[in-house]
Amino acid sequence: MKTADCDILIVPGLRGSEEEHWQARWASRLPTARLVEQDDWHNPEPSPWRARIVEAVAAATRPVILIAHSLGVVACVEAVPDLKPGIVRGAVFVALPDVENAPNLPDSVRAFAPLPRDPLPFPSLVVASRTDPHCDYARAEDFAYAWGAAIVDAGDSGHINVASGHGPWPEGLMRFAGFMKTL
Repeated sequence: MKTADCDILIVPGLRGSEEEHWQARWASRLPTARLVEQDDWHNPEPSPWRARIVEAVAAATRPVILIAHSLGVVACVEAVPDLKPGIVRGAVFVALPDVENAPNLPDSVRAFAPLPRDPLPFPSLVVASRTDPHCDYARAEDFAYAWGAAIVDAGDSGHINVASGHGPWPEGLMRFAGFMKTL
């Protein structure tokens, strides 16, 4: 599948994606991409966050590809039961936070627990770091397998955000392009 043939919905996590974040950069460079906005990026609530994703998918005019980071991954996976079947054709999930077990997450993020473990009805790719402070690699791998997703070992990459040196993140964009070729 080509990016011109789909609506790419980019779903940021807690606090959104600042201008230097790879998600904001990709949204500005991919012509069919747009950010899924939330009313409150700093005080997330599961139900409104899921609803925004469902609304964005329903408003799409072409097949949808989801690109989510951090809490956006959790919100996307939790929104799946409310999505019209067949619209989402694939997803790339980056830096899943372990909302069930990570000790350093805010209480507002913990409200998204428990994480669903049902297989996803579309192909997906989970990109996980071995040094993510918000999720142990083995946990990310376990969720990826439960969802039927392929797992990508990002090595020593922190939370794959601006703070970990992943502003433009060209490797991620190449991985996304490879994933698109499989759809």
